[in-house]
Amino acid sequence: MKCPTIPTTEQERLKALSSYGLGNDRPLPSLDPVVQIAIQMFGMPVAAINMISSDHVFFAASAGFDGKNVDMRRDVSFCAHAINQHDVMVIPDTTLDERFHDNPLVTGPTNLRFYAGVPLLSPEGHALGALCIIDSKPHHNFSPADCSRLSELAQMASDRLELRRLEISTEQARRPFEEFARNSPTAVIWFDEQGGIVAWNDAAASLYGYELSEGTGRPVQTLVSEYDRPLVADLIARAAAAGTMDGLAMPKGLKGKRKDSSEFLLGLSLFCWREHGRLIFNAHVQDLTERRRKEEELHQLANTDILTGLANRANLYRRTEEVLLRPAPAAVLMIDLDGFKDINDTLGHSVGDSILCEVANRLQQAMGPADTVARIGGDEFAVLLPDVDHPEQAAELAHALIARLADPIVIDGHEVRIAASCGVAVAPLHAQEALGLIGDADLALFKAKKLGRGQVFVFVTALRMDAVARRLYNIELHRAVSAGEFVLFYQPQINLADGSLAGAEALIRWQHPERGLLSPAAFLPALEGGPLAAVVGSWVLDEACAQAALWRRYGAGDFRMGINLFGAQFRVNNIVDDVAAALARHGLPPQAIELEITENIVLDYDDVVLDALQGLRALGVGIAFDDFGTGYASLSLLKQYPLSRIKIDRSFVQNLHESERDTSVVRAILDISRSFGLETIAEGIEKDIQRKLLRDFGCEEGQGYLFGRPISAMEFAEVFGIHIPRQGTVCR
Repeated sequence: MKCPTIPTTEQERLKALSSYGLGNDRPLPSLDPVVQIAIQMFGMPVAAINMISSDHVFFAASAGFDGKNVDMRRDVSFCAHAINQHDVMVIPDTTLDERFHDNPLVTGPTNLRFYAGVPLLSPEGHALGALCIIDSKPHHNFSPADCSRLSELAQMASDRLELRRLEISTEQARRPFEEFARNSPTAVIWFDEQGGIVAWNDAAASLYGYELSEGTGRPVQTLVSEYDRPLVADLIARAAAAGTMDGLAMPKGLKGKRKDSSEFLLGLSLFCWREHGRLIFNAHVQDLTERRRKEEELHQLANTDILTGLANRANLYRRTEEVLLRPAPAAVLMIDLDGFKDINDTLGHSVGDSILCEVANRLQQAMGPADTVARIGGDEFAVLLPDVDHPEQAAELAHALIARLADPIVIDGHEVRIAASCGVAVAPLHAQEALGLIGDADLALFKAKKLGRGQVFVFVTALRMDAVARRLYNIELHRAVSAGEFVLFYQPQINLADGSLAGAEALIRWQHPERGLLSPAAFLPALEGGPLAAVVGSWVLDEACAQAALWRRYGAGDFRMGINLFGAQFRVNNIVDDVAAALARHGLPPQAIELEITENIVLDYDDVVLDALQGLRALGVGIAFDDFGTGYASLSLLKQYPLSRIKIDRSFVQNLHESERDTSVVRAILDISRSFGLETIAEGIEKDIQRKLLRDFGCEEGQGYLFGRPISAMEFAEVFGIHIPRQGTVCR
């Protein structure tokens, strides 16, 4: 019998193993599903996760036998051999292997005839033990694909072991209050289950207007208003009964009460744990008065265009809905400035902004108090005219507005003449709800612009032929799904502080058999609005998770994959279950992916999306809000939705180094992000000066052509040094 070789780093390996808190009498239940999956996947009677100690082997998890009457000495252990390899160790027939034919596990009652095992590694690369499958019958058909699947299960086991290590290290690192919070700027209060304060720090005492010495023994309920005390008492009682805060919702709108009896809006985060048999509560408190004021300002901003002070798109939709729900007739005029880009290019964005403000003033002055003037975005405006039900009347008003906008505008000594085009739609003639009416006006505007400068066009049903064309496009999309014509490209996301790779965003492309590689602009609108969105979305999720798992396995240890979601994925099946299944299938920890949503998804499915996102965040998955700053409800969404990151839209980054306004907007977004505890990533970084400014402003990450265009998985791995072995080299 050949004894296993002792690794040269044995002491370091044993030290790493001890950090997981495992032993003969301390298995890890979270590993049980891994061995159960192994048995079902390979049809083997026994699977185990064996940890290799200094002189013996012990089970962290096992299935198929209880370990009694099994020789657990390290000298006879097959897994002790497996940890010395970098790949899967396969013994098709132990009786024919010179290393093991006379091993007691082979010749004795265990009757071990087949073995396949793969080492489990710590983050530092130390082999802790092995995941193995065994049988009392030989198997000569264990394939490279089987080896790959066993390795994937081993990665899942390693991830769960790492979670165990982090849990233990967190418990061991918990410090006493004086060390934990005495000098913290955060107001921290520790109290017992009877509500008596055990300790508080200077920040807490100062917040409430007390001396530090006045805290110990004080009832914690005296720190909230009389009205809120029953709520707080009930919360503490329920937490004490359960021994945890898990599943308990914090009361909203609590008021704190200072020593001088003045009150303030109280922010309260509450945690509890047992220490020496005693339940201790840890409260983080803050004065939210200023934050509430800022939130009210954000609410105002969410309904108002920052540049012009007009209503924004969201406001226009809401007011249109209000009018049509009365019900009452109304007309919508969509107005777009012709050639405005040329003005920006020749006279600069400052002059362009001034022109937009003057256009807003002229439109407002021409309208009555019941009318709504809105800036939709860029150089596009809209006017809602309640009680206008005749297309001719609406068109006449549109011509009058265009004539008024054609008058010369003098800005900084420049006399500028602008032309505008206008699309008109009327309710109930053309549509009976806000989305349809505004959409019809937008289609009419597109037609007006095609006719030339300064034109007005009233909606006709023939304009909906574009929608028919999109439906025809769906036929090709069905074929694309069936034939597997969609592929994913990956754009790097970079840590702006040190230039390291933080992750990538997975971006869909269509490898069309006749037209070549198509960008999302060519097919995404039709795909999102069609019946295949959920199917393609599920494929994107699974493919991106598989790619992330592969890259993390071969060097990109902290790699994070950004995955865009379709709105339909919230409507079909259960997105929380789908994501959890994808993570388990590919052995990924939740933090390895970040799901990206747009404002349209949130607005279209509102409550459904909110519930789903809360479930996803509970899994530990990141949620990023894409194209931040371009929509009309972005700011208000930050209060309600469980986001972890916002993506600053490229439109603000493009002229960041030239535009004071863009600089102010980006700074404001970053300030808002910090106040909400959100991370940030800026899109569309193309110049080094943009990268430097964003880094200096405190933006954590960035993506854009400066760092790399979207590329295939193979190119991405080559560019960023992710070395993936060729197929067929997994087993020996």
